[in-house]
Formats: sequence, structure tokens, C-alpha cells
Amino acid sequence: MSTPSTILVVDDEPGMVSYLRTILEVDSYRVETASNGLEAVERVRRPPVPELVILDLLMPGMDGLKTLENLRKFRPEMRVIMLSCVNETRKVVEAMRLGADDYLTKPFHREDLMGSLERILSTSPPVRRALPPPAEKDAPPGDPVFIAPSSAIKKIYNEAELVAQVGLPVLILGESGTGKEVLARHIHKLSPRAKLPFLKVNCAAVPSELLESELFGHEAGAFTGALTAKPGKFEICNGGTILLDEIGEMAPPLQAKLLHVLQDQHFSRLGSRSETRVDVLILAATNRDINKAIAEGSFRVDLYYRLSAMVFKLPPLRERREDIPELYDHFMTLFAEKYGRQPAPLSAAMLERFQQLSWPGNIRELENVVKRVLVLGEARVLRDLEEIDRIDPPTDRSDGQTSPRRQMGLKSLVHALKDEAESEAIRSTLSQTNWNRKQSAKLLGISYKALLYKIRQYGLDEPHSSQPQT
Repeated sequence: MSTPSTILVVDDEPGMVSYLRTILEVDSYRVETASNGLEAVERVRRPPVPELVILDLLMPGMDGLKTLENLRKFRPEMRVIMLSCVNETRKVVEAMRLGADDYLTKPFHREDLMGSLERILSTSPPVRRALPPPAEKDAPPGDPVFIAPSSAIKKIYNEAELVAQVGLPVLILGESGTGKEVLARHIHKLSPRAKLPFLKVNCAAVPSELLESELFGHEAGAFTGALTAKPGKFEICNGGTILLDEIGEMAPPLQAKLLHVLQDQHFSRLGSRSETRVDVLILAATNRDINKAIAEGSFRVDLYYRLSAMVFKLPPLRERREDIPELYDHFMTLFAEKYGRQPAPLSAAMLERFQQLSWPGNIRELENVVKRVLVLGEARVLRDLEEIDRIDPPTDRSDGQTSPRRQMGLKSLVHALKDEAESEAIRSTLSQTNWNRKQSAKLLGISYKALLYKIRQYGLDEPHSSQPQT
């Protein structure tokens, strides 16, 4: 028979100490107690060392964070669960940085505590070094949203790394193209769930009457056409992370069901009376003005408070223009390698032009512009941008947005140049392969039929050749 684990309970409230002792001893844990941080540190320094410490955050004298910091100095491997009567994100993040394994808000359910204990004690103690001071880190390669010297982006990166360890719901706000999905994937990649599934659900792309089934699944016969049972994204993603993209478009009745999942981590499939329990980290993103949606009644305020344990607001590109050169270099290197072309450096003329643009499509728009520079050349892209200015000169607006007419011009240009860039890429590849269509389709990464369709669409004529073609 294995020896029961010893748990040290540190809290200045006798009632809470008594409650914790009772529920822990019922589950056969050995319990020791301390009424303040100093007692806890002194106890942990003496063998035998407890397997885990349950530590209150708010205590007189040495508070929970300071106690945790001292515990880590003497016992870096010590497992710790923090308790607090306030769910203050800054303190949660700081506790996780200091090495806490979990964080529960009072009052908590007994099941939550026992589940946390089981999860932590069933794994080997983490290998930790003495606590380093917080420091800013270089941006991870390959995440263009973080390739930036601007202080706003550095701050988001550093906070995202801390939040990833906590498991709190995160709400990501920002205009289209600012990198909300990139940030969500980055949080998942840095979290303990990194090796488990990451699923994205676009709430705006799925009809509202089908979105509930998409998220929570259904039983056979739940509605017309439901011939077999089907698990939803929450079940498929159990243990991992789910991104609810464009959550501002979710219908209020479904918002209510999502609220219960956030609170209780269980739900019922459509047509089922039984409940399914899951452990999923929920990230949400929207480009809508969430405060306006709440005021209009299209977004539930209680759901907002549940989702917004941590909120990241990604700035638009026009507010971080100093990042443009590094973003340009990143995309140019990436696409030059992908398409086998010589990279085109960012000239002074192009940089000056870029600094004048309002970038309504943000990083995604810049990415497309870089592709066009690579395929069509800098001079052509500069001429196209000047043509837009002649049609509708940019004006200073208090809201920082592009005029509707100018946005239409930019969108038209994007579509026109996208077609021209694609046509030029296909023509170039066909020329390289001496019009071997099968080989060209393989190099372009499209099907043979798709290539034939594109050749007809763009009216590409095969040069006269005596060689038979495939």
C-alpha cells in the first residue's frame, strides 16, 4: 500500500483550514497546517518535505506571492496550488510565473480541488531551477504578428507566454488581419496542452442553426437529416484548445449554452439527456466592437465577463508602422524561398509609401502586397498605389479608418493584382517546365484539372513548339 501524500495547508482563516483538512483527510491525504507564510517556509525547509502546498494568496505579513517566491528558493520542485477570494488576472499570471501549478478562486467546488490534486500528484515533480527574474524575450520565429520592435507587441508576447501556463479563458480583440488566430495558436503552443488538439471554429461561417451541433454534437434523430450521432468540436478537442473565431456573430441563445460550458465544463449533445464533461481551454476572438455589441444586446455581458479573464487587443498596422520593415523582410524571405525567386529588398521609396497607407487589411494586406512586389516588381505596385490616390486621395480622419470609397478601391486592386500575380506565376512555371502541365501543377501545388482551368481562365497561350506536350 502506498504512503498517503502529505499536503501543507497555508491559510490565516481557521474556518478554511478546518474545511480543507476535513475534505483532504476524507480522501486519505495527510494534512499539516500553517497560519502564515513564515511558518510555511520554515516547515518546508525541514524534512520530510510535503508533496504539495495549498497556499492562500491574501494573508497578513508575508502574502501568498511572497511566500511562493520563498518556497521556490528552497524547494524549486515544490508543487503549489494557490487559493484566492479574488480572480485578479495580474495576480494569477504572477503566481504562475513564480511556479504555482494551479490557481483556484474561493469559493471552489470540492471536485475542482480534488481534480487539481489528482492531476498534479499523478505526474512527476517538475524539474525547475531557481526562479529567474522576469525578462522580455525575443519574438518566436515564424509568428509574424510578433515580429516587431514596437513595445505594444512585445508586451502582448510576454503576457501571452505567462497566460499560456494558467489555462484561463482569453478574449482576443482586433481588426481583421491583425493576427488574432496567430496569437491564439501561439498561446496554445506555449501551454501544457501544446501536444493536444487545437481546433478553430469560425462562428460567422457556420449558419446559426447548425453551429450548436458543430460545437456540441448531436444524437441520431435530433433534427431532420441527423441520421447518425456526431460528436462536436468540444468533445473532439477534449484536453486541448478551441478557438471560437468571430464569437461576436454567435446568436444569443447559443451564447447562453456556451456560458454554462465555461462555468461547468459539461454540456449535452443535441437530442441527448446525458451530460458530457470536457476539459478544454477556450479562446475567443472577434473584430467587432464588443462594448457596442453588449450595449445593443447582441452579446451577453455575463459571457463577456467569463471570456475576458484575460483580454488582448491587437493594434492595427497603422498604429505600429515601425514594425513594417521587419514584417516586410519576414514575408519577402518566406515567399522568395517558397516561389524560388530573388527577394526584393524594401527600398526607401516603397517604405515611404507604406508609411502613408492606412492598411485596412493590416498584416494580411501587407503580406499580399509583398507577394505582388515579388511577382510584379516594385515599380508596378507603386504605380497601382498611386492610381488609387488619384481616384480618392487619403484624408485624415479622426477614427483612423480609411474612407469607404478608398477601401473599395483597395479591395478592387487586391483582387485585380491577385489575378495578375497568379497568372504571372502560372505562366512562369509553365515556361520553366517547357509547358509540361503535370509537372507545373505539381510545382504550383494544385491539381492538374485546376491548372487547366486556370490556363483557360487567364487565356494563357502555349508558345509554338515542335515538342509534344503532356
